[in-house]
Amino acid sequence: MIGISDIEAAARLIAPHVVRTPTVASPGLTALLGVPVTAKLELLQRTGSFKARGAAAKLLSLGEAERAAGVVAVSGGNHGIALAVMAAALDVKATVVMPRTAPARSLALAEAAGATLRLTDGMDSAFELVTTLRDEGLTLVHPFDDPMVIAGQGTVGLELAEDAADEPTDILVSIGGGGLIAGVAAALRARRPGVRVWGVETRGAEAMSAALKAGGPVPVPLSSVVTTLSAPSVSRLTYDHVRELVEEVLVVPDREAVRGCLELADHAKVWAEPAAGCLLPAAREVISRVGPGARLALVVCGGNTALGELTGWADRFGLR
Repeated sequence: MIGISDIEAAARLIAPHVVRTPTVASPGLTALLGVPVTAKLELLQRTGSFKARGAAAKLLSLGEAERAAGVVAVSGGNHGIALAVMAAALDVKATVVMPRTAPARSLALAEAAGATLRLTDGMDSAFELVTTLRDEGLTLVHPFDDPMVIAGQGTVGLELAEDAADEPTDILVSIGGGGLIAGVAAALRARRPGVRVWGVETRGAEAMSAALKAGGPVPVPLSSVVTTLSAPSVSRLTYDHVRELVEEVLVVPDREAVRGCLELADHAKVWAEPAAGCLLPAAREVISRVGPGARLALVVCGGNTALGELTGWADRFGLR
């Protein structure tokens, strides 16, 4: 299990390379949901998502031989962008493997940062290819199955605990492979032990929910439009953290995740991706369970969605 000392060490390591993103009360979301809401704005992070933290932490921890070999990552979008940008900043050669279904903007940003881009037909084959490339000698920077990456992502929770002016009772965190929620939950267990942490997935990207039902990581079929949450399975490491530290994992439909993006734009004045939009319908579920005394904090994990993609989903789901 990742401890607070691991997260504090990661925070010191990455501080010169990442943004301490704002943690702010949101009057608009408070009015929308009817309870106090604080937003941790990780969409303002370098590369547009929290992923820069874990990528920086891992890259800065590598030895000379590992750096010289070059690094490789698999990603549905944000981890690939983060690794490409942070590797370029630290003068490390990077290869990024993504499915062709990844957002076009994510593909373009990773390539523009100087990474070698390898495309596959889906996330399952992307994970297979990255394993092959690792076996051929590249240094793997896993998106979630790595203690250093989790410690880096945990700095989100560290900052949230230190910077939230209100005392949240409930924190909502999106789950793909589980690296973010594992780190955030570990930080909050140490710094704000009374807070409840809730995970959120979209239907068709339910790797953690399936793992909790099965008693351990299992492969899952992927059908969600939210590719940044579409891990084919979680890891034992992230599963153990969620099982131990997280209240429950809620699953919301893609349509409601996209609606959440529109609500975040209208009421919070932030342009978020569906991996963050899914927090809004989940927040309503948490309030219905906890009651009107709830005080929420939302980790707005990223904003790497193009206008055309979001409007296309909105049209598809009849939201405009």
